[in-house]
Order: sequence, then C-alpha cells, then structure tokens
Amino acid sequence: MDILDRLEDRRAKARLGGGEKRIDAQHARGKLTARERIELLMDRDSFEEFDMFVQHRAVDFGMDKGEKIPGDGVVTGWGTVNGRTVFVFAKDFTVFGGSLSETHAAKITKIQDMAMKSRAPIIGLFDAGGARIQEGVAALGGYGDVFKRNVIASGVIPQISVIMGPCAGGDVYSPAMTDFIFMVRDTSYMFVTGPDVVKTVTNEVVTAEDLGGASVHTTKSAVADGAFENDLECLLQMRRLIDFLPSNCGSGVPTWPSFDDIERDEPSLDTLVPDNPNKPYDIKELILKVVDEGDFFEIGTSFAKNIVTGFGRVAGATVGFVANQPMVLAGVLDSDASRKAARFVRFCDAFNIPIVTLVDVPGFLPGTAQEYGGLIKHGAKLLFAYSQCTVPLVTIITRKAFGGAYDVMASKHIGGDVNYAWPTAQIAVMGAKGAVEIIFRQDIGNAEKIAARTKEYEDRFLSPFVAAERGYIDEVIKPHSTRRRIARALAMLREKKVEMPVRKHDNLPL
Repeated sequence: MDILDRLEDRRAKARLGGGEKRIDAQHARGKLTARERIELLMDRDSFEEFDMFVQHRAVDFGMDKGEKIPGDGVVTGWGTVNGRTVFVFAKDFTVFGGSLSETHAAKITKIQDMAMKSRAPIIGLFDAGGARIQEGVAALGGYGDVFKRNVIASGVIPQISVIMGPCAGGDVYSPAMTDFIFMVRDTSYMFVTGPDVVKTVTNEVVTAEDLGGASVHTTKSAVADGAFENDLECLLQMRRLIDFLPSNCGSGVPTWPSFDDIERDEPSLDTLVPDNPNKPYDIKELILKVVDEGDFFEIGTSFAKNIVTGFGRVAGATVGFVANQPMVLAGVLDSDASRKAARFVRFCDAFNIPIVTLVDVPGFLPGTAQEYGGLIKHGAKLLFAYSQCTVPLVTIITRKAFGGAYDVMASKHIGGDVNYAWPTAQIAVMGAKGAVEIIFRQDIGNAEKIAARTKEYEDRFLSPFVAAERGYIDEVIKPHSTRRRIARALAMLREKKVEMPVRKHDNLPL
C-alpha cells in the first residue's frame, strides 16, 4: 500500500472514534459527534486537527490488553470563526465515554497553551463521563493541569464552555472557571456528584435533569449563562457570540461593517416610559432600538431577570449593556441581579469592552431572605466591579434611581464617564411617599398636609435637575436621541486611560 494511502487509512480510522455503532447511539440520543460539532462551529474546511493519533498509555485493570482508540476521547485543534482564529477541544463520547485520561488531558493542555501563545479564544465542547477511573491519580493530575491553565488564561483570552452531554465530577470545574457556560436543553447536565451518589449519601432521589440539567443551571444556580434547544442552534449561537468578543485582552473589540446610521433618531422612545411611575415597561425595547440593526446577544437570560446583561454593537463596535428591567420585580437590585451584573461588568472590563448602563432602579430588595443571603456582600460585588472599571462607562437614567442603588449603577461618583438622564428620570434617596412619611411624621394624620408635602417633594427631588445642578448628570437628553448620544460618547472615550494604583490584586468581596 502506498504511504499516502496508509496515512489516509489511519486518519479514516481515527475519525470514526468509537466506531459506527457508538456514533449511531450518539445520534439516537439527539446529539452530534465531536467532529460534527466542530464542523458546525468552525468556518468550512478551516479546522486543523492536532494529536489525532494519540492513545492512552494506561496498563492497570486490563487497559493494556483492551482497545486503544486513536484520539483518546477528545478532538483538539484550531480553525476560524468568520475568519478569526479560534482554538477548540471537543470531548468524544464515543471513545471511553469521553472520560479524561492522562493523555487526553495532555491534548487539552497543549491546545490551551497554543491558544495563550496565539492570544486567541478557546472553546471547549463537553460531553463526557468524568475521570477515567482505571487511571486513578494520573487522571486527577490531568484535571489539575487543565484547571491551572484556565486560571492563567482568565482575563487574557475569552474562554467559552459548551455543555452538550454529561459533565460530571472533575469535568465541571474547568467550565466553572471559564468566562461563559452554555448548555443544550434535555441532553446536557452538570453536577459534581451524580444521582446515584446523591442517593447513597443523602437518601435524596433525584433525576439527572433535576439535579443538574439546563433548567436548573440557567434559572436557579446561575452556573450556566444560557441554554439552547439542540446542538445545531447552540453551535450557531456560539459563532454569533464569538463575533462580539475580542480575541484577547489587548486586541480591542472587533468592528464589523454596520448599515445602521449613527445619527438615527428613534421617536418611539419618547413615549417608552409610562406616565404612571409604578407602571412597568420593557427595557429590552430600549436596548434593541439603540444597538446596530437590533442585534443583541443576551447573557443570563433566564436568571435574575430583573437585570439584563448582554452584548450589542454601536457604530459597528462591541458594547456591553447592563440594564435594570422594570418588568421584573420593578427592576429592583437583589443578590442574584448584583452577582449576575458584577460578573458581566468584570468580563467587559477585563477585555476592554465599553459598558452602557441603563438605569431604572427603585433600590435594593428589602427583607430577611435577602439580608440572610448576604445582600450587602452581593450588592458590594457590583459596586466594586463598576468602581474598578477602566473601560468607557456611559450611563443613562431613564426613570427611577433611588437610594444606594443610584450610586451602584455606574453613577458619576464611582467612575461613570458620561452620565445622561431622560426628562422622566427621578433621582432621590427614596420615593415620595416613604420620604414624606419620614420627614413629616407629625403630619401623618392630616391627608391634606401629606398630599401637599408629597407634591412639594416630587417637584423638588423627583426630577433629573437637582442632580444636573450639581454636575452629577452631564446632560438631560431627549429619549429619541439616545443612540446618537451613546455613539458620540463612546467615540469621545475611545482612547480613555485610567491609572490604577500598583498592587498584587484587589480583594473582591466574594
């Protein structure tokens, strides 16, 4: 046989992974194979595979006599996504259940090192049963090597984890340290210990889905940032996400051609905020009307819905959006919303993505559940994240900005560069009713006096002009001009430089 034919023969065998039978089983579960996933994620014919012929070297428990499959349960390499270099590893469930061995881990760490040297994003596609038990501590050592590289790469290159099947035991901690985690509904789950171990230790009977499915991790635990219906939709959305992200912390945000006029007015925004201050409206409508071509990639859609976070573009360049959502809990800040937003703000700051903050917040959520749950510490995370930012910060107050929540939401005082307010903005310590009942406690029985005092308080404080008089608001703007104002502010701030004091690192209130 010709030497080139022999090479092609070996490649064909490696590409089959665990064989046709296991590939069929994978398809029967509604899942694609590792190589099919990479093909969908990367530009056509751009994927360059590494370590196709690597095999495990284990000898214990009959492993030396058993089957040795080329690739050893993970496909690694690099390619392009819309022309930009991206590194990838995809666990192959058809080979030893995708379990991690010493050589399997070495393939992943090689690709992590290459991504760091090349300063390009890395995407991990997870579909595996944890560590390969037959290898014992060698597999655990492999996990440690991967984890350490996740931490070193944090804030240097974007790291994305996509859970497309089981992800258990040590496998969960690598995704947990990456920037974003996405899951596939009904076919993926994440947990440190599976249902069988849980039953043995705690006597709880629970399904894999209820223990660690996408429904749990996108709504309750916030471990995952989003979930999609199937492998195909998930991978296409990852291509879209990569388009918003810089390649590394020093490359600057990607800029794409935009056919949307920067000067575009949006008259409908003039009537977005209802006359009744207690009536909700959808803040996403404002985001979609401000960003280029209505293209917004939301992060954490199903968790802490009282705050909206995600990426859009203004004048073709990526911008991070953080916005209170009056449709949920009146847009109040609670522990979950503070955590979600703080994590997003820190990601944007690490990768030099400007942040636009849209404010309509009546304060922090009161109650024992919040206080016992550490609201003070969680709220401080968001305050800390914004205060630490060196990226351009543009803030727009659409309606309420009450109490400490006004300060926390990228106010002038903690580092906001350009702070605008709509004429409907109300900036005060609290709402009129509560304020009057405290200040004029002696008049509480007299409805006429209370009504007069409330009107007096509203006229004096529930407007943007007291803050504007002090310079805390740079300008009261017309809502229809919001897009133009944001675009101009970001253009002016493009070369923003902030000197921070030298230190080893800060002590974030975790």
